[in-house]
Amino acid sequence: MAKPKIHRTAVVDSGAKFSDGVEIGPYCIIGKRVKIGKNTKLISHVIIEETDIGSDCMVYPFTSIGLPPQDTRYNNERTKVKIGNKNIIREYITIHRASISGDNITKIGNNNFLMAYVHIAHDCRVGDHTIMANTTTLAGHVEVEDYAFIGGHVAVHQFTRIGAYSMIGGFSAIPQDIPPFTTAAGDRAKLYGLNTIGLKRHDFEEATIKELKHAYKVLFRSKLTLKEAIKKLKRENKHSEEIKRFIEFIEKNKRGICR
Repeated sequence: MAKPKIHRTAVVDSGAKFSDGVEIGPYCIIGKRVKIGKNTKLISHVIIEETDIGSDCMVYPFTSIGLPPQDTRYNNERTKVKIGNKNIIREYITIHRASISGDNITKIGNNNFLMAYVHIAHDCRVGDHTIMANTTTLAGHVEVEDYAFIGGHVAVHQFTRIGAYSMIGGFSAIPQDIPPFTTAAGDRAKLYGLNTIGLKRHDFEEATIKELKHAYKVLFRSKLTLKEAIKKLKRENKHSEEIKRFIEFIEKNKRGICR
C-alpha cells in the first residue's frame, strides 16, 4: 500500500495517525488525537482536531472538523467527532465535536454526501447514505437517519429527528420530528405525504408502499389523535418492519411530530 502523502505546507501534530494511502494537501492543519483511515484525501486548507475519520473519504477545501462546539457550557473537555467510510465532505463545511451534554461524540456514518456550507453541530448523529444539500444546518443533538435527503438552506432545531427515507424541501425550518418515509417542506415545515418516488428509487416493494400509504392516511389524514391512530394501526396487525419503524419513531418523539 502507498504510504501517506503529506504536503510540505501542511502542519501536522506528531500525535496524528494516518493509514496507507492518506493524502494531506496544501495548508491543512491536523491537530492532536486525529486518526485518518485508508485512502482518505484532504484536498487543501482543511482543519481537523479530535476526530477519527474512516477510509475512502474526500474532504474539500476550507472545511473544519472537530473544533470546539458552540456551547457555552463547554470548557475544553475531551470530546470528539467520529466519521465513517466513503463520505464526501464538500467546501466550507463545519462539523463540531461533542459538548458535555451527551455521550461525548458527534457521529457521522458511511456513504454520506454533504454539500457546501453544511453545518453539523455538537452531539449530532447522522446515519448512512444521507444527502444534505448546500447550507443545511443541524443544531445540537439532531439525529438524521439512513437515506434521508435534506434540501438546501434547511434549518433543523436542536434535539429534532429526521426519519429514514424522508425528504425535506429546500428553505424549510424543522422545529419538530419528521417521520420516516415522508416528505416535508415549508417555514415551520408541514408533511406533504409519503416519499413515494424516493421509496421506489430504493426498490421498496409496491405492497410495502401501499401499506405505508395506508398508515400515513390513518396517522395524518384521519380525524384521530396520534395515540388513537397508532392503536388503530396496531389492531390491524400491520407487522411489516417498515410499519413498525413508522410507529416506533412516532411513539419515541419528545419534541412533537410534524403534521
